[in-house]
Amino acid sequence: MSIARRLTRLALTLAIVGAAIGAGLYLWTLYMDTPWTRDGRVRADVLQIAPDVSGLVVRVEVGDNQPVKQGDLLFVVDPERYRIAVERAEATVAALKEQADQRRRESERRNQLGSNAITAESREQAASAAAQAAASLHQALADLETARLNLARTEIRAPVNGFVTNLQLHVGDYASAGKPVFAIVDGDSFYVVGYFEETKLAHVREGDDASVRLMGFETPVSGKVAGIARAIVDREAPQGGDLLANVNPTFSWVRLAQRIPVRIALGPLPEGLRLSAGMTATIVVEPAR
Repeated sequence: MSIARRLTRLALTLAIVGAAIGAGLYLWTLYMDTPWTRDGRVRADVLQIAPDVSGLVVRVEVGDNQPVKQGDLLFVVDPERYRIAVERAEATVAALKEQADQRRRESERRNQLGSNAITAESREQAASAAAQAAASLHQALADLETARLNLARTEIRAPVNGFVTNLQLHVGDYASAGKPVFAIVDGDSFYVVGYFEETKLAHVREGDDASVRLMGFETPVSGKVAGIARAIVDREAPQGGDLLANVNPTFSWVRLAQRIPVRIALGPLPEGLRLSAGMTATIVVEPAR
């Protein structure tokens, strides 16, 4: 075998070994130093939709998983009794207004009389009656505003831009005030939480760029580190009944790194990507240089 061929083989062998060493060092740095995790979840704010007044549902204007805009009508509670309540409150206000005006005129007339024609006690009683009538009118006006507010609240509207989810409401159902009937996912609140090993948090800072790759989608989503959780539950040190730390006497020689939640704010989404809260994501943080 010629010397040239031996040198060629040696050079090729050295090149392969060098490439393997370089790849090994790259993978070691990637897995040990670069902050990344496969344990990421898409999250969003979920609003529970509950009526502010009780009654039969007479209209449902949305369907399950339907997108809605802030202010869109969702459903309507039967408004008839609330409309009657408004009319009753208006009649009460009209009656009390007439009474208050009468008491005020009486008080003014008595104030104009001299001390020889009326006693100070009668003048004081007339003023007190006028003040009580004015207070009753003020209360009736507040009751009228409450009745009008209840009537307006029979129409339940979307508080945010989002998506209806888990809709189980039908016409004829009885809706109770304060009891949620379905939920809306806030479409403007999607973010990702990545659970990073504590050994990699030294390389993570607020404002760092991040790449989020969702399972089932090839195109990554850009993002930025928005915050790092400052506490997680310590299962090894629960609190005892006497408010003292209940320290576990056993110790495992294999200690796993804790995972700390890191919030990632998402950038513009690629066309055609539809987010759903609960999706799985892989996150790679690019530390600022």
